[in-house]
This record gives sequence, structure tokens and C-alpha cells, in this order.
Amino acid sequence: MTKSRFAIGLVFILVGLLAGCAEAPPETEAPPETETRLETETRPEMDLVWAINVGGPAYDGIDGTRYEAEASVTGGTVGRLETLETVKGSQDPVLYQTYRVGDVRVDHPIANGTYDVTFHFAEPEQIGGGERLFDAFAEGRLVIDDLDVMLFRDGKVESGLTITVPNVAVTDGELSIEFEASAKEPILSALVVRDKNRSQPPWQLVWQDEFDGAGLDDAKWTARDWPPRKVNDEDQAYTARSRNLRLEDGMLVIEAHLEDYGGGKYTSGRISSDGKGDFLYGRFEARAKLPRGQGTWPAIWMLPSDPFAYATTCSEGEWQGNAACDAWPNSGEIDIMEHVGYQMNHVHGTVHTRAYYWLVWEQRKGRVLLDDVDEAFHVYAVEWTPERIDVFVDDTLYFSYMNENKGWKEWPFDKPFHLILNIAVGGAWGRAGGPIDDSVFPQRMLVDYVRVYQRGDSG
Repeated sequence: MTKSRFAIGLVFILVGLLAGCAEAPPETEAPPETETRLETETRPEMDLVWAINVGGPAYDGIDGTRYEAEASVTGGTVGRLETLETVKGSQDPVLYQTYRVGDVRVDHPIANGTYDVTFHFAEPEQIGGGERLFDAFAEGRLVIDDLDVMLFRDGKVESGLTITVPNVAVTDGELSIEFEASAKEPILSALVVRDKNRSQPPWQLVWQDEFDGAGLDDAKWTARDWPPRKVNDEDQAYTARSRNLRLEDGMLVIEAHLEDYGGGKYTSGRISSDGKGDFLYGRFEARAKLPRGQGTWPAIWMLPSDPFAYATTCSEGEWQGNAACDAWPNSGEIDIMEHVGYQMNHVHGTVHTRAYYWLVWEQRKGRVLLDDVDEAFHVYAVEWTPERIDVFVDDTLYFSYMNENKGWKEWPFDKPFHLILNIAVGGAWGRAGGPIDDSVFPQRMLVDYVRVYQRGDSG
């Protein structure tokens, strides 16, 4: 049945976020003796309930997930991409080589409980935006609205897209998933179901900011003063003014304003811990409430504390916004949380490397769908070890990136990184859904805390 649809603008791929640092990392603060945080060493094996390779054989994912051969799936017809070489954007191209298209339905026996469900898709046809649109339902509830696989995957076909839906409640002993299309037919490549209850050994807290003081702690953070367009074609000027950065009621406030300043018409705040909080491996988390509105682009993320570690065209000086310097993407980037306001409640986790980034259409990323990012606090986190990077919201795992042991082009994540928190306005990604909505300003990101944990063997 045809339904009215919201037209989703083409998601242009962002140029990776850039922040600067050139100082060597100092020693971190001594960890508090009583604080611990829980950590899962074999997360896919410990919390995996069920995974299926739709239309295909059993398969062992690079992250340890065991996908069963297709079962509990009915309807539609099985399709197959001609070669694995055409599949982009995934470390598991096998999952996207087969799929079902049509009136697809999943009905799988499962214990009553609450689960996180990850859908895998790849658009198999050479089509444009809006030519395939469908909704996904889990247990009778709409969980993915107006899905255009090609647009959601940055305007690319045959490119792996993962969408995680947290907190799917099963009360009748069977997980039921169905789809409804308004253009063409639904498609599905794979499905993963994870338990919400996990057994977790401890991390140790080594660094934190609870933002309880009178002002930003200069021993932990540096506020940036940057002009508009310095990186990512962002429209705002970054300032260190209290109007844009301050502590208030035990929170860090990063606030974006519509105002003429520094050659632009917007201002905002950006802080980083480079040279003051630099870490090799660990769990990094921030509890935050995000801004809303088209044109906002908040981020919680990480960059290398030596940006020139794997650079080949530069070794010193300014590298942010410097097209002649390949410090980015060579030395890496880890995005714990990105959110663009034209697509509310879609939270993204991403890594950028020389081998896998937007310019070569091989960016590795995932997204999770929430209900209330601008109304409620959520914990955005990454767990980073020598073997893997896992990204979470409220301990829902929605993106994993594995060390392929090929070299620095795939894994530059063997050097210390630091944290960055900011709200960009506009920019390449922030404007991808249309012009900035000036009526929404001011907008703020509230951060309750930032905490870093490490294992006993990592520092």
C-alpha cells in the first residue's frame, strides 16, 4: 500500500573531521582506586543470540560472529551479486553477496526478553535515491522508517549498510520481523540478534572529567579558536567564549549560536584533550544530550596525538584543513558519536584510515536508531584494543572494526589518541539534507561526564 513518505536528501560523504595536536602525550593521571567499569573481551561470542546470512550459507564473520545458513525466513526471492569485489564498505563482503528481495518475513523462536537487532542491507541494483523505500517492523513496532538503502549508504549501491535497533522486546517466544514498501520491494542481506544482559569483567578508571567545577579544566582540555571553513567546509567559528563553552549545573555546555562573528554567521565550541589526555587503548565514554535541528552536527570523537605518525607528505606544522598534508586519513580517526540534525535520532560510529575512508568508497561505519537524542542523556562509548574497535550507545554494540593485520593503512590505531567534543554547524555533512535551519538556534550539547578506562595490561 502506498504511503506518504518523507523525502530523504542525499547523504554526501563528509570529509573526515580534523582536529589538531602536535604535542607528545603526557603521563596520564593515576587511576582512582575504587572506580571500575565493566568490559567484554569476547563480546560477539558472549552476547550473540542468533545471526543469519540471508539467502546464503553459514559464515564466520571477521568479528567472531557465527552466521547460520538461512532459516526462519520466508517470502521474496533470493538474489546474488555477481562478485565479492563489487561489495564496498564492509569487512564482511560475503554477507552482502546474497539477499532476499520481496515480501520478506522473519519468524524465529527465541526466549522472551529484550534484544538488540542489527540489520544488514546492500542495494543490489543501479538505482537512484527514492527508487526503493520501505519500513521495517519488529514485533509489530515500526523500527526503521523510510529506509532508502542507497541513500543511507552515502549514495552508493552494492555497499554494506548496518542499522541497529536497540531494545526490541519479545514476549511471545518468537522474534517477528516484517517489511512494508512504498517503492520497489524490501531487501535484506543478514540479521544479528544480541542479548541485552552481558557478563563483563572490569575495566579500571584512569581519567575523567565530571564537569563539576566553576570552569573548564585547562589541565585536561584545550578550547579551539578557529575561523569558519577551516575544516569540512563547516559554517561556524569556534570560540573559547563562555557563550559557546561553559560549565553549568554540573554539565559541560557546548552551545551553537546564530550570530555574525569572525567572518561567519554561526559560532560554536570545540574542546580537545590532546597533550593533556592521550591514551593507547581503553574504553572511552561520554554521557550526553544532543542538539536538534537541520544543520547541527555534534560529535564525540578521537584523533591521533601524533597526527604525523603515518603521514607521507608532511611532518610538521598546521595540518587541519591542509589538503597538501595526508596526516588525515593516514594516521586515523575514531568517531564515537556523530549526529546530523536533518536525520534526527540516527547516531553514527565510524573509523577512517588510508585504506578505508570516503574518498575510496570504503568507509567503515555503523548506525544505531534512538528515539530521543535531544531529550534524554545517552552514554556514547568506544572500546579499543589491539585487535578491535567496538562502538556503543548505552552498551548497545552497533559497530565493530577489526584489525586485519595488514599494516598501517588498515590499522593506524597503534598510537595514542585524544578526545574531542564539538558541535559543528553546516559543513559538508551537516548541510547534506538541505540548508541550515536558522530558526532552531541556539542549540546545545550537554555533557554530564567524560571517562576513560583501561585494562590492567594497557596502562
